[in-house]
Amino acid sequence: MRTESVATFEVLQAATGAARQLQRQLRDWLISAAYPLWARAGYDPVRGGFHERLASDGPVAGDARRACVQVRQVYAFANAPALGWTGDPVPLVCGGLEFLFAHYRRADGLFRTLCASDGTALDERAFLYDQAFVLLALAESHKVLGPRADLVGEARVLMETIERLLKRSGAGFASGLPERLPLLSNPHMHLLEAVLAWREISEAPVWGRLVEELVELALTRLIDARSGALLEHFGDDWLPLAGAEGHIVQPGHLFEWAWLLRRCGSERANAAALRLVRVGERHGVRGGVALNALLDDFSVHDAQARLWPQTERLKALAHLALTDGEYWGAVVESGRALQRYLAALPEGLWYDTLTVNGRFIAEPSPASTLYHLVAAIAQLDGALAMAPGSAATR
Repeated sequence: MRTESVATFEVLQAATGAARQLQRQLRDWLISAAYPLWARAGYDPVRGGFHERLASDGPVAGDARRACVQVRQVYAFANAPALGWTGDPVPLVCGGLEFLFAHYRRADGLFRTLCASDGTALDERAFLYDQAFVLLALAESHKVLGPRADLVGEARVLMETIERLLKRSGAGFASGLPERLPLLSNPHMHLLEAVLAWREISEAPVWGRLVEELVELALTRLIDARSGALLEHFGDDWLPLAGAEGHIVQPGHLFEWAWLLRRCGSERANAAALRLVRVGERHGVRGGVALNALLDDFSVHDAQARLWPQTERLKALAHLALTDGEYWGAVVESGRALQRYLAALPEGLWYDTLTVNGRFIAEPSPASTLYHLVAAIAQLDGALAMAPGSAATR
């Protein structure tokens, strides 16, 4: 008669095996379909820079270009060789950075949020969100360009400018210029992502200091101690805004914050991350997919399900599976949910939104999502590389 421990081991082994199969499928899709398509059709060889969206017949004409898309695509292609793509990422990474520096930098050193495809400035506002992604792209570009002194210098100067122009007298940073309010958790999350990336490759003390400050902000201001949920919109006192806006909880951000907090190295951060995942799994996942938004009483606010929350769920669960193998089953569930968005389309494209009726909206694929997909597949790849039997994945 089998003991309970043997049965549990066999269940975990089966879940890990299913996760390996999922990993192969997602990585093969990324290498053979997504990277070739977006390298070929997603980059503008005439004007430079990356297109905002791709349809089955190519780029969508006339789209304005967000700064965050330019640097998210730099991130995606900087990570391509490590994931097995054999194309050349260097022209794409360099081209994206060159387009950014040529057209998005403002006189004060921050980066404007929007330009036309020819580089004409369309929106002069500078958001903390965009600055965080510029910092992230500069860090990730090291993976293919090496530790270039000019890019290290760009990051250092940009961080100094952010602290000079956007740092508040109290905790955290203003949301941007000229609109400093409301205060937002999302750009602080991506700033934490960026400074974690810089902490891994630089010994400059600023990055470690910022990690500590941003973790403290999350633990003391952004996460509601009673419910364990993380809120999105705040007033100048870091109290949630009045009205529905102040009660919104995005399951995708619960998972994304959890993934980041797990990487910060403190017991407090890890405990908060685990609670965020539990809240997200219990309240934010319906019908196997992570929903767009709840309210802080955990009622559904937006029952549609975009693609990006599925990637953030996969990232968080895969990171948890590094230390607790019982999460592998949930990893497989989240990965299969993600695969639904990649099916029934020309290879390398994806659906962005699943409606409450269980149907996908037919629309061009947004380039901004490739960053999410790459990060999720890379995290799954890394988690399985450290799991028992990892040689079977290569």
